[in-house]
Amino acid sequence: MNIERLSQMVNDIANYFAAEPDHAVGVASVADHLRKFWDPTMRQAIIAHVEAGGEGLGAMGKEAVRELAAREAAVR
Repeated sequence: MNIERLSQMVNDIANYFAAEPDHAVGVASVADHLRKFWDPTMRQAIIAHVEAGGEGLGAMGKEAVRELAAREAAVR
C-alpha cells in the first residue's frame, strides 16, 4: 500500500469537505467517506500512518482518520 498516495487521497477528500461551514461535520464526512468507500486494508494503513505521525496529511485529514480509528475501535 503506497502511503503517500493514500495520504494524498485523504487530503483531496478533506479539501472537498473543507467547504462545510461546520468543521466537525466536515471531519465526520471525511471519516464517513473513508469508512464507506475504502477497503479495510486501506483504512488500516492510513490509521497506522496517523498513529505514526501522519506525515503528509493535513490537519482535517488527521482529525478524520483519528475519528475513523475511534469508530472502528468502538465496533470491535
